[in-house]
Amino acid sequence: MSSLRPGCPAAMPPSTWPERTSSTLSEAYYQPSLTAEYDEDSPGGDFDFFSNLVTKWEAAARLPGDSTRQVVVRSGAVLGRGGGAIRLMLLPFRLGLGGPIGSGQQFFPWIHIRDLVGILTHALEANHVQGVLNGVAPASTTTNAVFAQALGAALGRPAFLPLPSIAVQAIYGRERAIMLLEGQKVIPRRTLAAGYQYSFPELGAALKEVVA
Repeated sequence: MSSLRPGCPAAMPPSTWPERTSSTLSEAYYQPSLTAEYDEDSPGGDFDFFSNLVTKWEAAARLPGDSTRQVVVRSGAVLGRGGGAIRLMLLPFRLGLGGPIGSGQQFFPWIHIRDLVGILTHALEANHVQGVLNGVAPASTTTNAVFAQALGAALGRPAFLPLPSIAVQAIYGRERAIMLLEGQKVIPRRTLAAGYQYSFPELGAALKEVVA
């Protein structure tokens, strides 16, 4: 979780902070589902270890009272050069050994790092923004299989070798594997309504920039 406090030294008392923005994980907060659609008002945060952890993060970042404008950005998998969700994927995909995880039909909420920074900046600068924003790209119908195909295309490599579910569970453990194998369809409804303009709303362009 990150917290940004514009123009305020850390030693200032909480009562003087004009605003506060924090970031947590949407893929951990919302319950994995192959059918449900989640926006910022959807319930979550209380069904397993990771979701409860995110709830505690958000509670820890919240300041008491109504005098401080506060925003929580729940991010998807962050795509950026040299890090984030891409870092562990690049080698097998570059070798032509990449592919979907499990069935590949699970949704895969993602966001380019430039847009995650942009949403946080927009939340800090736009005084009307308050509450929860989903920090995911508006291409909410992206599945894991679609993501794998797009990454392979960006690299000029095939991407048809699936990672079996049993291998995912062995590598990541049961709870993390559920999020990877089931995923969530997360909609940035309030983010769009708040007026944020995405630099990378489409997956293909985002991946091409990341792997260039």
